[in-house]
Amino acid sequence: MTDAAPAASESAATPQFAIQRLYVKDTSFELPLGAVLFNRPWQPQVQQELSTRATPLDNDLHEVVLMVTITGKFDDQPGFIVEVQQAGIFLIKGFAPDQLRHAVGAHCPSVLFPYAREAIDNLMVRGSLPPLMLPPINFDALYQQAMAQQTAQAPTDVAH
Repeated sequence: MTDAAPAASESAATPQFAIQRLYVKDTSFELPLGAVLFNRPWQPQVQQELSTRATPLDNDLHEVVLMVTITGKFDDQPGFIVEVQQAGIFLIKGFAPDQLRHAVGAHCPSVLFPYAREAIDNLMVRGSLPPLMLPPINFDALYQQAMAQQTAQAPTDVAH
C-alpha cells in the first residue's frame, strides 16, 4: 500500500500531452479572376503564409490555431486565395515553461498541418481547381528560427 503513494505522485508530475479536439475554425476561398482563370494555362506562382495563435484555456488546456494562406498568382494577378484556420484543443500539463512554449509553437502546429493541408486541397477541388498537395513543413525548425530571431532582437542591459 505504501508503494502506491509514490507512484501516484510521480504520475502527477509526469508531463502529459493529449489532443482533446481538432476542428476547422475558419475557411475562405476566393477566385478574384473568376471564370477567366479557367482559360489560362495552369502555372500559378504559389505563395504560402503560415502563422499560429495560442490561447491558454482552463485546466491545462490550450487552443492552438494554425493559419495557412495560399495565394496563386497568374501574371502578378491573384487567381485564387485559400485561407484555412485549423484549430485544436490540447491538454499540455507538467511541462517546464520552455517545453510548454515548444509544444505550443512547434508540436501542436505539426499535428494541425495535415488537417489544414487536406482542407486546402478540398477547397481547391470544390472550386474546380487542381489540389495543391502542399509539402510537409518542419515546424521544429521554424520554431527554432523564431526563437533565434527573438533572442537576437532582445535588448541587452548595458550598465552606464
